Amino acid sequence: MTMLDDLTTAATWPAAYPQGYAVVDVETTGLARDDRIISAAVYRLDAQGNVEDHWYTLVNPERDPGPVWIHGLTSDVLAGAPLFPQIAEEFAARLDGRVLVAHNAIFDWQMIAREYARAERTAPVRQRLCTIALSKELALPLPNHKLESLAAHYGVVQQRAHHALDDARVLAEAFRPSLHEAAAGGVRLPLLECRPLTEWTDSPATPRIGYQASYSGAGSWRASRKRPACPYPNPGRYAPDRPLKQGMRVAFSGDTSVDRELLEDRAIEAGLHVATSVSRLTSLLVTNDPDSATSKTVKAKSFGTPVVDEAAFTQLLRDVAPADG
Repeated sequence: MTMLDDLTTAATWPAAYPQGYAVVDVETTGLARDDRIISAAVYRLDAQGNVEDHWYTLVNPERDPGPVWIHGLTSDVLAGAPLFPQIAEEFAARLDGRVLVAHNAIFDWQMIAREYARAERTAPVRQRLCTIALSKELALPLPNHKLESLAAHYGVVQQRAHHALDDARVLAEAFRPSLHEAAAGGVRLPLLECRPLTEWTDSPATPRIGYQASYSGAGSWRASRKRPACPYPNPGRYAPDRPLKQGMRVAFSGDTSVDRELLEDRAIEAGLHVATSVSRLTSLLVTNDPDSATSKTVKAKSFGTPVVDEAAFTQLLRDVAPADG
C-alpha cells in the first residue's frame, strides 16, 4: 500500500481540505459577458475525490450556439432543451456546499454566475479550485496546460473532447490523483473565493470593442477575423500587482487551454490591443510556457516585457482599468 492509498482511509487526511467537490464543465456560445451556457455537467466528489454521482443537461441559449465546430451543438439540437432558469435549481443542488473544480475555473465560474444573475438567483458556490493552478502547485511535468495533457499524465482516456459530460468525467478522474498527491505532500490547495453577481442587465457592457451582436453566418461562427483598431492609446507596460489598462498591447504565445481566437476576442472586448508580434511597445506577453524558445518569448526576454500565464491573464481580464482621459 502506497502513501497515497494510506491517505485515502487514514485519519491523516488534511483536516483543512474541503469536505466535497463539484467538478464542473460548461460549454458556451463564446467568451463574452453576454454569451450563454449551452450544456453543463457536474461530477460530485467526496472529500477524498471519490465520485458520488454525475449529472448532465443541455441548455437552450435562446441565441446562435456559437462555435458548433468546437462543441458540436447545433441550434436544432438545442431547440428542445430547457432554458437555464428551468435547470437552475437542479444545478444549484449539485453545487451546494461544495468547492467548484474546473479546468481554468474562472471561466466556468463567471459563466455560471452570469446565468444565475440573469435568472435572478445566486449560485450556492463560495470557493473554486482551478486544476491548472493545482497542477502548477504540484509541479506536474506537463507539456502545456490543456485538459488533454493533464488527462494523459494520469492515464485518463478522453472520449469526446469539448463534450461537457466527458470533459467533466476526465477532469474528475484526473483531479482525484492530483488531490491525493497534494494531500501526501502537504500542499495547500489553491482555493479562491467565488463572488456571485448580485444584479444583471441584458444590455452589452461598455466598451464592447470588436463586439458582434450576432454570430450568425452561413455555417460560420464569425464572418470575418478582421478586427477594428484599438481606439485607446498604449499606456505602456503592465506592472505586476496592478490591473491591466485599456489600450495595452498584449501578445499570445504557445498553447492555451481556451481556444486562442476566443481568448483574443475576450481581450479585445475588454479594450486591449492584441498584437501579432512582440516589440518594445508590447505591454504583456501571455504564455503557459515562458521557457520555450519561440520568437515571442525570446523577444520578450530581450526587451524585458512582462510575462504572465493564461490563468493569471484570465484573472486580470476581470478588472481592466479604463483608459486615461
